[in-house]
Amino acid sequence: MMNLGLLLIRLVMGLTFMGHGAQKASYLFGGSGVNKTGESFESMGLKPGIPMAVLAALGELIGGGFFVLGLLTPVSAILIVATMLVAIVKAHLSHGYWNAKNGFEYNLLIASVAIGVALIGPGEYALDALVF
Repeated sequence: MMNLGLLLIRLVMGLTFMGHGAQKASYLFGGSGVNKTGESFESMGLKPGIPMAVLAALGELIGGGFFVLGLLTPVSAILIVATMLVAIVKAHLSHGYWNAKNGFEYNLLIASVAIGVALIGPGEYALDALVF
């Protein structure tokens, strides 16, 4: 049952994270695309905005995709945690903890799940189990 639980966690979190990357990179899922995301990043001091938006989108798409697959799980966790740390520091920390007030609750939760799965492993239903 633990392996099914890990698979569920990886699927939901990884696909959600990929969705956030797709929002930054395009207009999918109500996204604003890379140009508007870049403008937003510039306003937060992340310059140059468009390249930073592309990096964030790639980090979320690749990190989330690898997390879903259970492939190179520690690497995917690093991509996820790095993206969330930047989001916490640049966008959410000044608003406090709770997500309802644009705080860092959601970002910390995602980072914690990524670290937890990386520490215990992605389970049997993962490419890492086949490769390593």
